[in-house]
Amino acid sequence: MIKSEMENEATDVYKDEDDIFAELEAEDDEFESQFREQRMKQLKQEMDNLNEMKLNRHGTYEEIKSEKEVLNITTKEKKVVAHFFHKDFRRCQILDGHLEQLAKKHFKTKFIKVDVENAPFLVTRLGIRVLPCVISFVDGITVDRIIGFEELGNTDDFSTEFLETRLSKSDVLVVSQEQASNSRKPIFGFANNDSDSDSDYDY
Repeated sequence: MIKSEMENEATDVYKDEDDIFAELEAEDDEFESQFREQRMKQLKQEMDNLNEMKLNRHGTYEEIKSEKEVLNITTKEKKVVAHFFHKDFRRCQILDGHLEQLAKKHFKTKFIKVDVENAPFLVTRLGIRVLPCVISFVDGITVDRIIGFEELGNTDDFSTEFLETRLSKSDVLVVSQEQASNSRKPIFGFANNDSDSDSDYDY
């Protein structure tokens, strides 16, 4: 009799354990299901964002000729790098080559160029006096600017990687810690001695 009662109690214990394990498995399944559903929503949102960026020509470096459109881009896009240039200034042309490469690499950042002759209001409003001038915007706010080539070693021979790291200081671009560390090393390069190439241009 005693043995039978003990067996019954043991059976009840096993049943309780089975019930607990079953509940835990059900909770795990429910958690995994919720996690999968949440992850699917995140992936869909990311895809929607990427498609919207493609429509807005992310990954390209293009000239914007309307001041209204420049204002629209810099206020609505999350991250923008805007190069204010003059078509006759050689250093502006040098910068174009580097920014075109970076636009392809940093898809989430919008890269544009603006001819200062087409944007007198913005030139005055932003206080642009020296060219080339690269201004970074994050969430519609001016967070950084590179004026001339002084911060780029005052040489025409700086690397795209060095410019990339300099831009990343304001989080408008993201680079690896290794690249950021390497780019802190001195730049070795020589600027031309021509008066129109080794100095920046007052506008």
